[in-house]
Amino acid sequence: MVKVAVINGSPRLEKGSTGLVLGPFLEGLRDHGAEVDLAYASKLKVKPCSCGQLACWYQSPGQCVIKDTMTELYPRLKLANILVLASPVYSPVPGDLQNIINRMVALLDPKLVFRGGRTRARFREDVQIKKLVLVAAGGWWERANVNLLEHIVEELAKNASVEFTGTLFRPHAYAMQTPEGVTPHGEKVLSAFKQAAQELMTMGAFNQKTLDDISQPLLPREMYEEYLG
Repeated sequence: MVKVAVINGSPRLEKGSTGLVLGPFLEGLRDHGAEVDLAYASKLKVKPCSCGQLACWYQSPGQCVIKDTMTELYPRLKLANILVLASPVYSPVPGDLQNIINRMVALLDPKLVFRGGRTRARFREDVQIKKLVLVAAGGWWERANVNLLEHIVEELAKNASVEFTGTLFRPHAYAMQTPEGVTPHGEKVLSAFKQAAQELMTMGAFNQKTLDDISQPLLPREMYEEYLG
């Protein structure tokens, strides 16, 4: 069975736009046999990495000297075959999620190598993660607003020597809903997230059409500019 560790970095937990789009993606994973382990960064309240001497590499290999809820998360991450990071897009990385990413340095083996012209590490032998996926939602109109967050997560994957499978990003996510609920266009987007999960489980990759369906404009840019005032 494929094990998927999911970290929702939204401070609004399951109630925000990130939770809205993540829901059908996780449903699709479960429908296709995945065992999903979902954690909320804001509930964990992981402390910042504070060991500039990298004790988790040299003094106590693989063991972080900070004893907090990250201690509970490490074994869950090690068991996962796929890691999904979910995040809103309004700052590069929400603080609680950034702390988790920083503390993942303890999972890296410090035996560095040059790969593709860059210095890289890899996950330790007891870490099963082979793929990293980003799920994100934001209020800004264009897809390019996810680029900085996407770069951070992609670099994390490369530094750990695992596959960055791709980004499922929903721009101007607020347009998916009205006070009455999810719109018909919004339902199509959510169906595309579920389809993406099926593709990940059956093919190990995302179809470009599915990625386009997820990020498709739901209103003209001119209307968005009017909304901005």
